[in-house]
Amino acid sequence: MLKLSNYINGEKVPPLSGLYMDNFEPATGKVYSLIPDSDDQDVAGAVISAQKAFPSWSSLSNEERGEWLMKIADKIEEQMDLFAEAESKDNGKPVTLARQMDIPRAIANFRFFAQAITQFSSESHHMQGVGLNYTLRQPLGVVGCISPWNLPLYLLTWKIAPALAAGNTVIAKPSEVTPYTAFLLSEICTAIDFPAGVLNFVHGLGPKVGEAICVHREIKAISFTGGTATGRRIASVAAPMFKKLSLELGGKNPNIIFADCDYKTMLQTTVRSSFTNQGQICLCGSRIFVERPLYEKFKTDFVEKVLELKMGDPSDEKTKSGAIVSESHMNKILSYIKLAQDEGGHVLAGGERKHLSGRCEYGWFIQPTVIEGLPFNCRTNQEEIFGPVVTIMPFDTEEEVLAYANSTDYGLSATIWTQNLNRAHRLAEKLESGIVWINCWLVRDLRTPFGGVKNSGVGREGGMDALHFFTEAKNVCLRY
Repeated sequence: MLKLSNYINGEKVPPLSGLYMDNFEPATGKVYSLIPDSDDQDVAGAVISAQKAFPSWSSLSNEERGEWLMKIADKIEEQMDLFAEAESKDNGKPVTLARQMDIPRAIANFRFFAQAITQFSSESHHMQGVGLNYTLRQPLGVVGCISPWNLPLYLLTWKIAPALAAGNTVIAKPSEVTPYTAFLLSEICTAIDFPAGVLNFVHGLGPKVGEAICVHREIKAISFTGGTATGRRIASVAAPMFKKLSLELGGKNPNIIFADCDYKTMLQTTVRSSFTNQGQICLCGSRIFVERPLYEKFKTDFVEKVLELKMGDPSDEKTKSGAIVSESHMNKILSYIKLAQDEGGHVLAGGERKHLSGRCEYGWFIQPTVIEGLPFNCRTNQEEIFGPVVTIMPFDTEEEVLAYANSTDYGLSATIWTQNLNRAHRLAEKLESGIVWINCWLVRDLRTPFGGVKNSGVGREGGMDALHFFTEAKNVCLRY
């Protein structure tokens, strides 16, 4: 049985309590490793290590810190298959998806911020006849990075790379549901002799480890990606302590399809945007609105494509739809499918748990599910399901679909399909979303700000926004 360790002060260490938790493989429903059941004592030890490491790490030049991040990226790339297989086993996603998206993006995150920090600049303001103001951007100190289970390494590195590049030391809490690739990342740090105490991983439960990170007075900022309820809890304890907060939370994203769209590209992409990673991506378009003249054709073709998706063992190179991350999450998704039917919805495809044979006999699989016939304001269309479930409904006018799209408490992303660019820009301006894709989905430029509005979060990640978050601005005024 594989037993994972914390990584504190440059060493792999057991939890101080000596307690461990089971870690399940979603595809089989069986325990395959043990995770440290850490607590506030482990967090306290990690903070002490990070504080000791901060002066030397922050005093390195931007180029020197960037070189360390490049070493990490190169080592992950050398072990691409190991990381992809680990992510697939731990999360339930197809290994092909991990190899094509998750691990390459983690590598790209390190490389991007290794280079971005060398281009990081501040402002100066000349006061004619008086003097000069200039701005210093200085690291905060010890920061906390708490990442989710759906894109484990991808989103963990999205946080720790800019934090480290900016000169901070980090206490990272990977999700207790998918900790394996974070453990492998700590092994890479050991292999390259990464400076001790600069990056620390503390595994464990949110109410124990996550809470301890949020309330620790020496941790100056919290970057969190996860559910809105947890984000609300973090804000309630961290904001009164005046910590900097970046919260990337849930989504209930609209996919708006007009009759004049590039139909073939739209259809292929909509299958992806609905069911990639079993719909367990905060950017998936779970509410599909189709202009009425195209609705019946889209419904027929879309359902046909969805039924063709190959479900199976995530380790199979041909699998397109893998396992749900946990049994409890599977049951939550199934309860929402039942709710949709109770609300009058008609299941056009899927709607059931999928039972496979062989190795995956007891795995947690749900058929990709398409539902129609629901009003825009029902619970199914308002609450985040975070699974392989989408609803479809027709619309007639721009004003109507805009009202549908903006009706939820969320505002993370939206997608528009149309060849009418005037219309596209009109809607993009009026959509209550932090991200709008026009005639595409999940096309990411790491220089751009990432985040949502309303209950989808506070702050922005990515590019210079991330480096600004992980630094403190200081104005210096020099009078002539």
